Amino acid sequence: MANKTAIVTGASGNMGQAVVKKFLAEGYHVVGTIIPNDPVPFGIDDAKLEKVIVDLMNEDDSAKFVQSVIDKHGSVDAVVLTVGGFAMGKIADTKTADIHKQYKLNFETAYNVARPAFVQMMQQGSGRIFIIGSRPGISAKEGKGMVAYGLGKSLIFRLAELMNNEARGHNVVTSVVVPSTIDTPQNRKAMPDAKAENWVKPEEIADCIYFYCTDVAAVLREPVIKVYNNA
Repeated sequence: MANKTAIVTGASGNMGQAVVKKFLAEGYHVVGTIIPNDPVPFGIDDAKLEKVIVDLMNEDDSAKFVQSVIDKHGSVDAVVLTVGGFAMGKIADTKTADIHKQYKLNFETAYNVARPAFVQMMQQGSGRIFIIGSRPGISAKEGKGMVAYGLGKSLIFRLAELMNNEARGHNVVTSVVVPSTIDTPQNRKAMPDAKAENWVKPEEIADCIYFYCTDVAAVLREPVIKVYNNA
């Protein structure tokens, strides 16, 4: 395949590492953002992988990061945005500051990278952007007791719609990937009695994301990709 480049934010997380491994296996150059002192071991060593520390809540730093990828590789073909945050809280317990925090963690960290990447993709005439969403972001029922988190995640769904409307006819697609419970060591420890076989593995999510980057999937313009398994 021709040299292609993918940006993966949160590359050292469980989901991020699965995406990084998949795209590397498919021959992509991968530029992944990481955080200092991440508790999740990051054992991927590949000549086509670059690890960069970026403050994704800083718009200027994020824009400079995307531009540096463009300057070095010439294009951005896929962007997978996995960074986010989580918080419990009913209406009575949720202050504006709580909402703002989740907005910054779940929307701004995505938008700050998606925006400059989208501009580049429009110029080059192709590209795929994936933002990790959540059930509470699309369903009030699923978001019960998670007010700030649900609100913070909900905006990325509208962002995908707006970007797809603007990109119509340019072969640029933005999708929100909505997993059910992700099968990670942390979730297994937190929910020892749950049926983990019904959850979705990070590798399965990565496979789905990559599929939407293939020539076979070029005709698809799905704004929401639900990866639920049996959960």
